[in-house]
Amino acid sequence: MKRKDLIKLLEKNGWYLKRKGGNHDIYTNGKDIEPVSRQVEIKEPVAQAIIKRRGLK
Repeated sequence: MKRKDLIKLLEKNGWYLKRKGGNHDIYTNGKDIEPVSRQVEIKEPVAQAIIKRRGLK
């Protein structure tokens, strides 16, 4: 999955960029945090795990 597609999905569900970390950008919804790798292409199992864990639609 493309990183930009995962970020669009996060933002559509109320998540926003909290800060930039070392190798990851940290997204939050105000309560939870989710690190997103800065690689252009995120491996499909990792992307699906984030989507499932956060209940993104």
